[in-house]
Amino acid sequence: MATAEFDATKDFAAAMTAGDPLAAYRERFHIPRAPGGAPCIYLSGHSLGLQPKSTRSHVELELKDWEAFGVEGHHCARNPWIPYHEILTRSTARLVGALPGEVVVMNSLTVNLHLMLVTFYRPTAHRNKILIEANAFPSDQYAVKSQLHSHGYDPVVTLIEIAPRPGETWLRTEDIEERILADGDSIALVLLGDVNYFSGQAFECARIADAGHARGCAVGFDLAHAAGNLQLQLHDWNIDFAVWCSYKYLNAGPGAIAGCFIHERHARNTGLPRFAGWWGHDKQTRFDMGSDFHAIPSAEGWQVSNPSILSMAALRASMGIFDEVGMERLRAKSELLTGYLEFLLSQNFPRGFSIITPRNPAHRGAQLSLRLTRGGRAICKTLAGQGVICDWREPDILRVAPVPLYNSFSDVFTFVEKFRAALQD
Repeated sequence: MATAEFDATKDFAAAMTAGDPLAAYRERFHIPRAPGGAPCIYLSGHSLGLQPKSTRSHVELELKDWEAFGVEGHHCARNPWIPYHEILTRSTARLVGALPGEVVVMNSLTVNLHLMLVTFYRPTAHRNKILIEANAFPSDQYAVKSQLHSHGYDPVVTLIEIAPRPGETWLRTEDIEERILADGDSIALVLLGDVNYFSGQAFECARIADAGHARGCAVGFDLAHAAGNLQLQLHDWNIDFAVWCSYKYLNAGPGAIAGCFIHERHARNTGLPRFAGWWGHDKQTRFDMGSDFHAIPSAEGWQVSNPSILSMAALRASMGIFDEVGMERLRAKSELLTGYLEFLLSQNFPRGFSIITPRNPAHRGAQLSLRLTRGGRAICKTLAGQGVICDWREPDILRVAPVPLYNSFSDVFTFVEKFRAALQD
């Protein structure tokens, strides 16, 4: 459906909701309640996804097996714990467009990023810089700067932050390519967050990877806001590595276990430098308890510890839904839902905000970032008091994410009406 076919009436929103082929999936999630007891308008899945109703049974199954078997659950549980992470491998590979040997579920996002930097940031005297986007998520900046410090470099000199052109709010791909072309001899690593958490911009990963590799740079992405949001083809894009969390669009719960991608040309190389731990050791000899490390020749070789079974059980509940729906159908609804939000926000609205997210659906996910000129935090608080949950980011950004698995066109319509009233007040 083209934007021109949208209608700004409540009846249109209701008709779109009724005709949505994915509408039934909303019933598979727990929707928090507004102060009056009605389901809230939850538009913060880019910060913490909602709980699938199947999560409890998945977690309780493992709790019962722990109760029944104790340590023997590693072998005797209905889903034995030693290989439990392997249950998620193929679902994860499908989700991000990878080969099974290129992905592993482990740790948390920033821990995984540090592990990847150990392997893929290998500075030399002449090639030691890291390129990131301005307004990268703070944890990425902290991780990168601490890695630079650990190698004896000053981030003021060796960290390149590329910003949008004056007067613009997102990066042009050609500007990223030109910067890599100009400084590539000194750049060891290109690391971008696809999607950028602040602006909502989705980067053109394949073009950026090609540009970086042409200049001899390693290329990695933080997919915290992309996994479960965009259709990804990490293997075909030929990026070197990627990391992501599972508590946003993947709905695995607060602080959930994270994921990692390492392209097969690296994943099979057991000689690459890494911080080793026993869960990355060859499975056939892991319990021989030898003192020498022998890496698994896949992404699993970067594991350091046995992962949390309870956290993986929660992720498994959500991944079952993703396997059932498929990212192609989710993405189609996402583009329509976010396009509808953008359309409504352009209809005779009071002044006081602007959209800083790219207007091209190919360059954004299920998020619009709204820059408010006044009263921003108060407006966010007002909306929350009315059962509309969005997300405020300093200094002036209201982030709104209509998630296709559980948000409806009626949700979007109601948000816009309440946002309009809050701006007028």
